[in-house]
Amino acid sequence: MTTKDYSTATLWGIHGGRTGDADGIFLKKNQVALGWEAMGDLAALPPTRDAFKERLHEALPDRKPGYYPMATGQLFRFVHEMKDGDLIVYPSKRDKRVHVGEIVGPYQHTTKGSDSYPHRRAVKWLKDFPRTKFTQGALYEIGSAMSFFQVKNYADEFLAAVAGHEVAPAPGDDETVSYVAEDIEQNTRDFILKTLSQELKGHGLSEFVAHLLGTMGYRTRVAPPGPDGGVDIVAHQDELGFVPPIIKVQVKSTEGSVGDPIVSQLIGKLDPTEFGMVVTLGTFTSQAVNTARNKSNLRLIDGDELVSLIVQHYEQFDAKYKGMMPLKRVYVPEPLEEAEG
Repeated sequence: MTTKDYSTATLWGIHGGRTGDADGIFLKKNQVALGWEAMGDLAALPPTRDAFKERLHEALPDRKPGYYPMATGQLFRFVHEMKDGDLIVYPSKRDKRVHVGEIVGPYQHTTKGSDSYPHRRAVKWLKDFPRTKFTQGALYEIGSAMSFFQVKNYADEFLAAVAGHEVAPAPGDDETVSYVAEDIEQNTRDFILKTLSQELKGHGLSEFVAHLLGTMGYRTRVAPPGPDGGVDIVAHQDELGFVPPIIKVQVKSTEGSVGDPIVSQLIGKLDPTEFGMVVTLGTFTSQAVNTARNKSNLRLIDGDELVSLIVQHYEQFDAKYKGMMPLKRVYVPEPLEEAEG
């Protein structure tokens, strides 16, 4: 039985690799561990984030810029910020249980064999729980995309569980379900927009939008790179492009607001029987929206609606675009609405 008071302990979270391959180190050797074997012995580095970041650049020089501060923070905190007496949560992918332990030793570096998890801290496992013990919000927080992180938002749940208190609400009463679903959806939408803005500038985005229209049953012609006269794509449903409706599309890869001049320019390119569409990764100004509202043959597609169309038609994308923005179909919990009295 756990008798020590952990109510004020700092709580960390850690993962055992994508497939749980470090599970044996964690639960059999009573050590928590991180990879980054190319870094060498972290105890030999000056105890500053700058020193860790510099070493990370030397060890892994080909990573994207955003990788270095993220990885630096994890390694530095594992060595210098996590202290003896802190608690750590490990959601095991092997036994599907949530293990909570106390850190009981300083940082150690191991070079035994070809170990891919050389950075270690000794841990005394206190308790383990079924995942159903915790709310969806708590499970979502310890499912962080990072290997090592601090648990903040739902730390009280895990501390209460260690103390032997009930923490999870009754079935159907978990208010965190809606927040989890919203976070997952928003993170996915953010990922899609960020990928489009980074990978498909200018003409590349026009080709992508044409591909999207193709999954919706349209045949398209994309204007070549360079001045397009205000029309990037012409879409139609017959092979030759003679049968109406004909849709003329202007694509803007800006993440800012598209104004009325762009919308009015496209309107000027439309014959009475044609339709127009402006697509942007960003938003539209109120003036642009008002102009489009008075035109029954004009649609404005902002970044948010574009993402919705991408999610809807993603399964029909070709390998090129699926590889660029890999997505996996998942089911998320839908909170039950309260019955009206």
